[in-house]
Amino acid sequence: MNQVLQFSDASGERSDRILTAPEVLQLLAKYQLIPSLLREVIIDQAIAQIECTPQEEQLACEQLAQQYQGRQELSSEQLNSTAIRQLKLEKFKEASWGQDLESYFFQRKPQLDKVIYSLITTADIGIAQEIYFRIQEGEQSFAQLAREYAQGPEAQTDGLVGPVELQSLHQSLVKILSTSQPRQISPPTQIGEWIVIVRLEKLLPAQMDRPLRQRLLNERFQGWLQTQLSAQNWQIKELEG
Repeated sequence: MNQVLQFSDASGERSDRILTAPEVLQLLAKYQLIPSLLREVIIDQAIAQIECTPQEEQLACEQLAQQYQGRQELSSEQLNSTAIRQLKLEKFKEASWGQDLESYFFQRKPQLDKVIYSLITTADIGIAQEIYFRIQEGEQSFAQLAREYAQGPEAQTDGLVGPVELQSLHQSLVKILSTSQPRQISPPTQIGEWIVIVRLEKLLPAQMDRPLRQRLLNERFQGWLQTQLSAQNWQIKELEG
């Protein structure tokens, strides 16, 4: 079946172009959209049996309509269809991974914990040792030395960094911070091309609040989706006749 693609030029005049099915497939491949299409097909298959009450659907449609208020990107029919599909997808995630999310949280918690720490980076080991000695002896504060000697962006914040998740940091830095006590300063340590002096200021343990719970559900879903894409031999063929 041919599809008509309508568009307007700079003058506002509408033009029509007929796209054949093979042309559509060629364009999907050209713009590397086939993986995105397959993901949506897998999602449609997964949520096909998910049921929602009329009240749930109405609420989902109203909430999405509020987000699109004042914009003409979707028709009312498209907006309602999108809202119900999103609702079914969230219910699918909850049904699939909601019950064991607590254990997944504790598995991920070491990476999700956040830290605030003080940092000085330098390329000179001699300067690093001198800085470490001055801090240990109380000759100058960490903040003063960071302003004077730090060669990274921490020089602009008196050496203070964070809060940041441990998983976003270099593994060597994670090891130092995760085994330190608050206000404990580490000796100069080489990480890549830099010598770093680090002091843990505060550990902020991750908590299973609503945003984090949603994030973990999304992680589980994305992992499952990637497995589905890899495991199945998807092929798009043009039907003959």
